[in-house]
Amino acid sequence: MTTVVQRIRADKPVFSVEFMPPRDKADEKRLWNAIRELEGLDPAFVSVTYGAGGSSRDRTIRTTGRVARETTLVSMAHLCAVDHSVAELRNVIGWYAAMGIRNILALRGDPPGDPNGEWVKHPEGLNYADELVSLVRELGDFCVGVAAFPYGHPRSNDLDSDTDNLIRKLRAGADFAIAQLFFEPEDFLRLRDRVAARGYDTTLLPGIMPLTTPKILSKTIELAGAPVSARIAARLDPLVGDAAAFRAEGIEIATEVSQRLLSEGVPCLHFYTFNRAKATREVVGRLGLVPSRA
Repeated sequence: MTTVVQRIRADKPVFSVEFMPPRDKADEKRLWNAIRELEGLDPAFVSVTYGAGGSSRDRTIRTTGRVARETTLVSMAHLCAVDHSVAELRNVIGWYAAMGIRNILALRGDPPGDPNGEWVKHPEGLNYADELVSLVRELGDFCVGVAAFPYGHPRSNDLDSDTDNLIRKLRAGADFAIAQLFFEPEDFLRLRDRVAARGYDTTLLPGIMPLTTPKILSKTIELAGAPVSARIAARLDPLVGDAAAFRAEGIEIATEVSQRLLSEGVPCLHFYTFNRAKATREVVGRLGLVPSRA
């Protein structure tokens, strides 16, 4: 299987997409409709999230394996250290390897039940994401990604210490990093500058989620760990009562942010989809990131 790094070191910008494991049959149908619709756009890779506290481990593994077996897509597996022993982690990594999956996103993960709760290491587990990166590296020829945080991880004291944590993951063997959600392109570009200032020229991908509804805007604020920027709030707040206008403006904002990042040399845009394809398809179409046959 092709690696993520091979796919994003092409001669032109590309995009990737992230899905969530289905919770029920209706959700599974929605997910696979989105996968099939986006497959024709040839994303660089697709990933399936692991769920808070590793709660969806089995569904994630099953869905990731099915993507690898039944589609033409390059599949990246998520792996969380939270609430897992090292033996369990080795087992999951072995499952991924047996399915022919070479790409793994190594995450420490959030505490189960309360993402903002106190982190408690599994008695026989790992404490930090860099340890998980090292474990994955020990067990096979994997392409390994990690998470990055434009506004700093919630448990970091400041941006400098957060950048140091990212560097430790890169030193442990991570090949690339995917940034958590942000609002302004400068927020991501400053993260890239902080990494470069440490002497690392790693591939850093921005996480993009089109703000198509007030609910998605609220979720983005939660995931980003920062309030919406004043500029974007001024554009979206007056449209809260008009669903069509709010969605159109959200698509426009995502397109503008993406265009700015591409102009700054970002090689790949990583779209969070909530298992729906339409918004991502609209944005990448506007950006010209789809093959002519699509």
